[in-house]
Amino acid sequence: MKDKKDLFIGSLLGGAIGDALGYTIEFMTLNEIKSKFGRNGITDLEIDRTAKKALISDDTQMTLFTADGIIWAYLRCSERGIGSYAGSGTYQSYLRWYYTQTGRMPTDSDEFWLELQPHEEKAGILNYKELFSQRAPGNSCLTALESGRMGTIDEPINNSKGCGGVMRVAPVGLFLNREPEYSFRVAAEIAAITHGHPTGYLAAGALATIIAELVNGKDIIESTISAMNILKKYKDYEETLYAIEQSIKLAESNENAEQAIKKLGEGWVAEEALAVALYCALKNTDIKKALIMSVNHDGDSDSTGAICGNILGATYGISALPKEWIENIELKDLLIIMSTKLYDLSEHAFN
Repeated sequence: MKDKKDLFIGSLLGGAIGDALGYTIEFMTLNEIKSKFGRNGITDLEIDRTAKKALISDDTQMTLFTADGIIWAYLRCSERGIGSYAGSGTYQSYLRWYYTQTGRMPTDSDEFWLELQPHEEKAGILNYKELFSQRAPGNSCLTALESGRMGTIDEPINNSKGCGGVMRVAPVGLFLNREPEYSFRVAAEIAAITHGHPTGYLAAGALATIIAELVNGKDIIESTISAMNILKKYKDYEETLYAIEQSIKLAESNENAEQAIKKLGEGWVAEEALAVALYCALKNTDIKKALIMSVNHDGDSDSTGAICGNILGATYGISALPKEWIENIELKDLLIIMSTKLYDLSEHAFN
């Protein structure tokens, strides 16, 4: 069995690589991508001239704030004996992300969360200036957080099922890997902070369970079946389940990859983003080929790339990721720091 720490780091780095690969072409059609990069589409990371790195999007930014929020919430809840992962750290961390994008907090009282918190020791996530860059942040995330109210499954903030809920929850599956069913619930609750449609948060739950089971040593199909079985216990699961089933069916078929991805959708909404990413991860054992396939399509290329990278990294570990891509990714060191913190606290808390 692979080293768990290797899988934690691999999942977050893999997600960032897929995100950066797709961010360059996020709003381009496949024809436009091929016209610019050639008939195989984009096949390598684009290095930003100023940063000298491949830039991440809001997907990886929010994934990092999710990781920070989970650590924050676990320690707060342990100290107080009450609270939740969503409401006792992750929501507050998302308010910080909102601040990085807008320069303000939703309410004056929220400004307290910008101060250094006990879980941060000497330096916090807000010390990284790259996180203050605007990288096409999702409207659902921004408007939900701007409201000053935390969305929940029981009291939804909106009816959005955009992919902004699912693309950021890999840290939940990593941290709660010993409890895949609980990781589903927590990821759904965290996605519901900003995305109120059942598909918007159930797809997030499914991804967290897939990640958790991969860390536990199951393969991608076994992990997905586990997620599907848990998914069926929730109300309004049908849309998410159908998308996952189609993803598996197409991956097992001889259908042309471009056509298969078209059938699964463009990835702007949660179930499509998960389905496209899952299809590409199932279709290729070669990580580079899988990530390239996951972004070369009409639609939300960075989100499908990010989710695919999260899955592949949790399956094969950091050692399987292309070394030159790891070295060129923006915030590589912070991604390693946060995934290591998640691993260390998870091992300490649940061993």
